[in-house]
Amino acid sequence: MHKDYAIDVTQVREDFPILKTKVNSHPLVYFDNASTSQKPNSVIDAVSDYYQRYNSNIHRGVHELSELATEAYLKAKEKIATFINAESIDEIVFTRGTTESINLVASSWGRSNIAKGDSIILTEMEHHSNIVPWQLLAKEKEGKLEYIGIDNDGVLIEQDLEECLKRSPKLVGVTQMSNVLGTINSVKEIITQAHKNGSKVLVDGAQSVPHMPVDVQELDCDFLAFSGHKMLGPTGIGILYAKREILELMPPYQGGGDMIKEVHLKESRWNDLPWKFEAGTSNISGAIGLGNAIDYLNNIGMYNIMNYEKEYMKYILDNISRIDDLTVYGPRDAELRGGIISFNIGDIHPHDLATILNNEGIAIRSGHHCAQPLMERLGIPATSRASFYIYNTINEADVFIKALDKAREVFNL
Repeated sequence: MHKDYAIDVTQVREDFPILKTKVNSHPLVYFDNASTSQKPNSVIDAVSDYYQRYNSNIHRGVHELSELATEAYLKAKEKIATFINAESIDEIVFTRGTTESINLVASSWGRSNIAKGDSIILTEMEHHSNIVPWQLLAKEKEGKLEYIGIDNDGVLIEQDLEECLKRSPKLVGVTQMSNVLGTINSVKEIITQAHKNGSKVLVDGAQSVPHMPVDVQELDCDFLAFSGHKMLGPTGIGILYAKREILELMPPYQGGGDMIKEVHLKESRWNDLPWKFEAGTSNISGAIGLGNAIDYLNNIGMYNIMNYEKEYMKYILDNISRIDDLTVYGPRDAELRGGIISFNIGDIHPHDLATILNNEGIAIRSGHHCAQPLMERLGIPATSRASFYIYNTINEADVFIKALDKAREVFNL
């Protein structure tokens, strides 16, 4: 890797207390970032500070604690809007995570716009969260689900996309970065083509937003869903971005609490955007923590993060390729993928490999990664998955490669 790189990883690691942990007497090597990221001190402190100094509900209170909490909550929403270049906070809805964001779109927009015979287009590499809500909706509305296939390199088949779009689907749902293959899809091109055919596009940004610059106005996506806990923020907080004109026409997702303006015995009036979609007491501490996570990411710079991870992936791919009996899934070109690598070694079961690596202090993920249709396409039951972030070092990569060699020895490969 370039010695003059913009990120000082040693300094970054000082901000993450959990990285000082030892596992089985070994320094922790945390390679499970696609599942959830670790949290810097600034995020931990921000959440603690809220509970210690100004814990209160937001919006309706006129006392000082409520005003402080409301101000911090709104500031977090503004940070997120700026981070993805939304036009205003009216387009930013807080949810529990990517899964709820997609379910919100399926339940609210989907029930209002999908009719019998209408088509919804997804891809074979989608996470279950961007498949199951549409399956439920298609069954309820008697719609049709169609899938864009992938080639043997883990890249979408362009001809499949063109054929699907010719049928003018109501919605195209696509991940910007696969949580298994690491494939970075050309969502801007997909959105442009889809809009020409009158289709709306939902982008699953769970893996992309934490690792690369994402500009919703440049992409022109209709919906973008992502999670705070994968981008240094707390768990239980997520975001749905949607174009204002779409949100205005969507009915509420849930009823009660802050989503109302007036309630009478026979009818109610809904609150303004985005509060119309935030029923009940919000995850205030989660929002505040996420706002601080965005401060942290901005301080490093999203282009720096993206480029660092590409260099890291090149190093991993170059070194892992020398291991016999190892199969990597997804693009072999680091320029086409994010910091995720899924693989298998011979006939070692991924769970067995994860156990061996855990004995060496290395945390990876094993299983189908909530992408069973993709596993079926690949003809395998599961993979091992290592995923990286800004605090991972070259030394950790070397420890990882050495542990893979050790696993081969254990299984006499």
